[in-house]
Amino acid sequence: MRDARDGDVRARRRGLLSPVGVPLVLAAVTVLVQVAYPLLDGRALAWSTTATVVLFCAASLAHAALTAGARTAVLVLLVAGGAGLVAEAVGTATGFPFGPYEYTGTLGWEVLDVPVLIPLAWTMMAWPMLLLGRRLADALVGSRSRATTALTTALTTALTAVLGGLGLASWDLYLDPQMTDAGHWVFASPEPGLPGVPGIPLTNYAGWVLVSLVMVRALDVVVPRTAGRGRAADELVPALLLGWTWLGSALANVAFFGRPEVAAYGFVGMGVLVGPYLWLHVRGARRSLDGPAPARVRRSGSRA
Repeated sequence: MRDARDGDVRARRRGLLSPVGVPLVLAAVTVLVQVAYPLLDGRALAWSTTATVVLFCAASLAHAALTAGARTAVLVLLVAGGAGLVAEAVGTATGFPFGPYEYTGTLGWEVLDVPVLIPLAWTMMAWPMLLLGRRLADALVGSRSRATTALTTALTTALTAVLGGLGLASWDLYLDPQMTDAGHWVFASPEPGLPGVPGIPLTNYAGWVLVSLVMVRALDVVVPRTAGRGRAADELVPALLLGWTWLGSALANVAFFGRPEVAAYGFVGMGVLVGPYLWLHVRGARRSLDGPAPARVRRSGSRA
C-alpha cells in the first residue's frame, strides 16, 4: 500500500516537473490575471500589471528550464533581460532607437531609469518568440531534409532571427498603446504615428524591430537549437501564451478598451506569424496522437 502511495507521489512530481506541469499552471494564472485587468482600477490595476509580467516571465523561464535545463533559463534571462535593459536605458537617455520617451514612475523599482519590470517583459515574450522563429524557419527551409549544407544552416539561422524578431516586435502593436494609455510612459514627440493610435511615434515601432532582431539572434546563438523542442506537447505552453496574447489582446481592445484600430493592427501584425506557428503546433500534436504512419510493404514481383 505504501509503495503504491509513493508511486503516486512520484508520478505527480514528474507531472509537475514536465514541460507542461509548472509552466502550464503559471500560464493559467497569468491568463486569469489578464482577464481581470479590464475590470480593475487604481492600485489593483497596477498590481495586475506587475503580476502579469512576473507570472508570464516565470512561465517562460520555467518552460525553458524544464525543456532545456536551468542553464538555458538563466541564459534567456541574462540575454533577453540584459539586452532589454540596455536598449531601454539607452532609449530613455538618448531617444535612440525608440524616440524620446520617459517612464512616469508607476511601474515600481528602477535601474538606470528603467523599471525592473521592463526587462522581465522583454524576457517573457522573447523565449516563445525564439521558439516561434525556429519552428517557422525549420518549416520554410525543410528541417527534415537529409542534406544539411552551410547554405541551409545560414538560411535557417537568418529566418529564425527575422521571423522571431518580427514576431516579438509585432507584440508592441498591442503593448505600447495599452501602457501609454495607462500612463506608464510618455513620448516627447508622438507624431507621426499609426492612424488611429495616438501618442506613439512610428520611430518606436522601428526601434522595436531593431532591438527584437538583435535579441532573438543573440538568443539563437546562446540557446541550443534543440532547446524547448521535442514532442508537440512540450511546446504547448509557449503556443498557448502566444495564442492568448494574440487573440485575447484583440478582443480586449475591441470589447473593453475601445481601441478597434489597435485590435486590427495587432491582430494582423501578430497573426501573420503566430497563426502559422499555432497551425504547425496543432498539426504536430495531431500527428503525435495518430502515431507513426504504418510502413508500406512492397510486394515481391511488383514493378518499380
